[in-house]
Amino acid sequence: MKIYIKTLGCDKNICDSDYVAGLLASEGHRITDDPAKADIMLINTCGFIKDAKVQSIESIFELAAIKKDRQRLFVSGCLSQRCGAELAKEIPELDAVLGVNDYNRLPEIIKSEEREILTSKAPRCYEEFGSRKLLEKSYTASVKISEGCTNVCTYCAIPFIRGGYRSRKPEDILSEVKMLAGSGVKEIQIVAQDTTAYGKDIKGWSLAKLLKKICKVDGIEWVRLLYCYEDEITDELIQTIKSEKKIVKYIDIPLQHYSDRILKAMNRKSTPKSIESTIAKLRKEIPGIRIRTTFIVGFPGETKADFKALYDFVERARFDRMGVFTYSKEEGTRAAVPGQRRRKAEKARQTHGTSEKHLS
Repeated sequence: MKIYIKTLGCDKNICDSDYVAGLLASEGHRITDDPAKADIMLINTCGFIKDAKVQSIESIFELAAIKKDRQRLFVSGCLSQRCGAELAKEIPELDAVLGVNDYNRLPEIIKSEEREILTSKAPRCYEEFGSRKLLEKSYTASVKISEGCTNVCTYCAIPFIRGGYRSRKPEDILSEVKMLAGSGVKEIQIVAQDTTAYGKDIKGWSLAKLLKKICKVDGIEWVRLLYCYEDEITDELIQTIKSEKKIVKYIDIPLQHYSDRILKAMNRKSTPKSIESTIAKLRKEIPGIRIRTTFIVGFPGETKADFKALYDFVERARFDRMGVFTYSKEEGTRAAVPGQRRRKAEKARQTHGTSEKHLS
């Protein structure tokens, strides 16, 4: 069969779509970039924040509008994990709804003519679900080194969408990097919900050790670090970035805020002092390093004083790249739940069984 895959969202979703393409190719299916020629149209959705959910729903309706009688329309990814039952109910054109842990079921679902709605809970360990097939040819490719997150930031829905943190086996990561190098990729971007947590669940491993192994792969010329949490940027990691020639002197650190009061409300482990110290150490040890960050403004309870603390810090820090986002209220997260309901939401999140009651 010919299958069209449309990917929305982050680099991690791009990786997932590539794995899906590899899985389906191994089963004899062909990938097409033309939805009109496809037997199956698959949308890998994003459901991280409201704007992403709206974009995903609009994309589903766009393909539903051009769907022919003999075509089938599947959705997968974060939005379908959060809102699978609601999507199936509201959009009858959907022939299958898969969550983020159901990609391995695709071959059997394709063979079946029954409508399928699957939103399985996250496994305890990282699960591979196919050799990778690049949907977009490029000299740059992202490599996902883990799944899920256990930081439980109070604004973030990822823990009950993707489950707890699971590091990927280093041998599987290195095998993928070698494959990418063989296909012409020159730059590897290391991605995860929290790259700096890598190896905490694998004895004897850390992000620094993994980076050293990746740098030994022939054909790879640059390695770039994304999604690094400030509180886990260790001296070992800094020295690895400094000493390894292939590692780009660039680091992405999503700080989210600077006010100590707001950082605590966000359940972030960083403090103003630790943030200042880490940035100073990076710039001292690695002259010329480029630092990128992101911040959230409008978080519940943020005062003018909190915002000014952030504003003044940004002026001092002089980041090379920076993204600023308005707070997005996400159902089931602690920041979105008033006082007495927070305990109930926390319990739901811990079991990764929170259900969304709306689609946008």
